[in-house]
Amino acid sequence: MSAISDNLQAVHTAIVEAAHKADRDPATIGLLAVSKTFGPDAVVEAAANGQVAFGENYLQEALDKMTAVHAMRPDLALTWHFIGPIQSNKTRQIASHFDWVHAVDREKTAQRLSDQRPEGMPPLNICLQVNISGEASKSGVAPEEVLALAQKVASMPRLRLRGLMAIPEPAGDPEKQRTPFVRMRELLARLRAEGLAVDTLSMGMSGDLAAAVAEGATIVRIGTAIFGHRDYAQ
Repeated sequence: MSAISDNLQAVHTAIVEAAHKADRDPATIGLLAVSKTFGPDAVVEAAANGQVAFGENYLQEALDKMTAVHAMRPDLALTWHFIGPIQSNKTRQIASHFDWVHAVDREKTAQRLSDQRPEGMPPLNICLQVNISGEASKSGVAPEEVLALAQKVASMPRLRLRGLMAIPEPAGDPEKQRTPFVRMRELLARLRAEGLAVDTLSMGMSGDLAAAVAEGATIVRIGTAIFGHRDYAQ
């Protein structure tokens, strides 16, 4: 078995253990493999071991990788998630090439994605990024503004609002780490109570996976634990 195969197996085991501890069905938790900075070979290897959803932060790198992966394995049916910050001049290509976008935090960005989503493609799945810890250095809509933005995005014709995403500030203590995830779960419940058909909480990475799963994460985003340490100089 390869390192990626072994790593994927270990991550799935961690998800199953966290789910059982939280009395949840592991099948309700999707794994998003964060493949940014890793080449098409790594994606193909992960896909050969059953991984279908991949997350990318950098648009040009992602587009080149998609092309290379398709050339190597045109039979693969992969799902591509854009999880990085969204610049206005990049929305057209994001809308044209991705299945999901996890970091929408402004109405203007959502409107551009809706306007630029090609007619022949299914609606683009959208998660709103919430700045749940109130960090000045982080993107995201403030929790008290989530409902208003969600209602606007839900009305846009080429988008499908799926739910919320967050990257909480590390807490160090496992119980304290659950606090921001509790708030995310409550925010999603509020959207549902207002009649929005949302089903997704994209939250939890290698360091806080168990806390996120305990509070209802439906997508966990794991990179290093699958592919190894990143070399940003590449």
